[in-house]
Amino acid sequence: MSADGSAQDPLGRVRAVFDDWADRGRAEGMEQGHAYGARAGFQRLGLGAGDHYLDVGCGNGYSVRWASSRVGAEGRAVGIDLSPNMVERARSAAVGLDNVQFHEAAFPVHPLPYGVFHGIFSMEVLYYLPDLSAALREVTRLLAPGGRFACVVDYYLENPESHTWPDELGCPMTLLSMAGWRAAFEAAGLNVTEQLCVQLPLPDGAEPTWKHMQGSLLTVGQLAP
Repeated sequence: MSADGSAQDPLGRVRAVFDDWADRGRAEGMEQGHAYGARAGFQRLGLGAGDHYLDVGCGNGYSVRWASSRVGAEGRAVGIDLSPNMVERARSAAVGLDNVQFHEAAFPVHPLPYGVFHGIFSMEVLYYLPDLSAALREVTRLLAPGGRFACVVDYYLENPESHTWPDELGCPMTLLSMAGWRAAFEAAGLNVTEQLCVQLPLPDGAEPTWKHMQGSLLTVGQLAP
């Protein structure tokens, strides 16, 4: 089917949007724009030497490159994205990093082994997926015992500035409240250890936006040891 998001390919429109953004250099803009919230989520994974890391919807692979230095030569840093153009940019930016690997796939479809990832991260991705519950269950299967999942989203009920995005992009999205995200994590078998809104610091004299007021919603879940 075509890349317009029909029943045969519900993520087709999403793929087309992200391919276009990659072509126009927006991947690097997203890296800069998401860095504050992404760092907050990434740091809560507590990665160490020898750990295995996965970014679901990795874009140009910036968090995978962060993880590469954290997990070291004995560890593994993996990114997965449905956009071939994003994956191409990620691979180009990670040349020379022997512990890094990228896959082009539409999660929850993937070629990855179960039960091995100590930390999984996702930034601004899961609400695009047609079956969010299935995606979260797959995250749970991929985690090692005691592993953590940090999910950051800007599209959530308490951030009304985001509610027009599905119409603007032409992409269906799942809108959940903070409590809804917590419940979805728990239904997938994850214990929610932390949930907060990460607000961007406001420079002196600047006009606040939703990034400074509502902020990005960070939910951290952990699989039982």
